[in-house]
Amino acid sequence: MKERVITEIRHVLKDSVDEKALASSSRFFKKGEEALVYGVRMGEVNKIGKTFYNQIRGCSKEEIFGICEELWRSRYLEEAVIACAFSESLQKRYESSDFAIFEHWVAKYVNNWADCDTLCNHTVGSFVMMYPEYVQELKKWAKSSERFVKRASAVTLIIPARKGMFLADIFEIADILLLDKDDMVQKGYGWMLKAASQAYEREVFDYVVSKKEVMPRTALRYAIEKMPQELRVEAMKK
Repeated sequence: MKERVITEIRHVLKDSVDEKALASSSRFFKKGEEALVYGVRMGEVNKIGKTFYNQIRGCSKEEIFGICEELWRSRYLEEAVIACAFSESLQKRYESSDFAIFEHWVAKYVNNWADCDTLCNHTVGSFVMMYPEYVQELKKWAKSSERFVKRASAVTLIIPARKGMFLADIFEIADILLLDKDDMVQKGYGWMLKAASQAYEREVFDYVVSKKEVMPRTALRYAIEKMPQELRVEAMKK
């Protein structure tokens, strides 16, 4: 089953290449990011993912995770997106032991912002909402030497943050990442703070103001983006 499904996915992806998408793909990734691409438009990739999930939905979770592992291993962006769609679709079957699998994918395969955000916003974020004790593991990720593991610690909490969850933990992760010089990390924790501001505007504003003397401007701008103009102006004052 696994070999057949993976072969068919790759065949369909190769048949779905869009030359314009392929030509423009390089501008989405910066120096230091690795991404092989077929050149398939994301809307089409999502359709392919849904079609194939309908074929495998009756398989065991372990079998589907095995398919995801092979897709991740290829290093192709489109295959990673489909792997993320499969793992996200399993969320009703998540168990606490699945964290080790997700952590393995983040550490071994995630090497660009698109992989990081697609996996962590949905699969890992959904897992953490189900098993909130694993937020403590994200704080370990934040101390990693790997840029995308650090970004993952923040972007995992985007959707929970919008729901008003984990505010104290969000501030703790932001503190760990605060002075990081990598713009991928700065944008990641700035985005996390912005998401938290949708439920806790005043608390996030007060946090940003208390750190603005040292917070990189990239992170600060992201954090205040959804706030009213008068708060943005106040936060940006030298």
